[in-house]
Amino acid sequence: MITEVTFPTMSSDDPSAEGVVGTWFVNHGESVSAGQVIAEVQVDKVSQDVEAPVAGVMYQYVAEGVGIAQGAPLARIDS
Repeated sequence: MITEVTFPTMSSDDPSAEGVVGTWFVNHGESVSAGQVIAEVQVDKVSQDVEAPVAGVMYQYVAEGVGIAQGAPLARIDS
């Protein structure tokens, strides 16, 4: 089963604001556990950890430092 991980909505003032992936903590193709922190994302100098919602193998859609809309797909996990 494929589970998409989306970029969290972090700015209620401007939900259309673009964010960036600051750091991936899990590499493309690696196994993750449910609840494991997989990335740190940033919007307007505010950082937030993103956790894996399920266990499986993670595939990144976005590289570190690349802009992405809040709510857009960030990665997928195949369980």
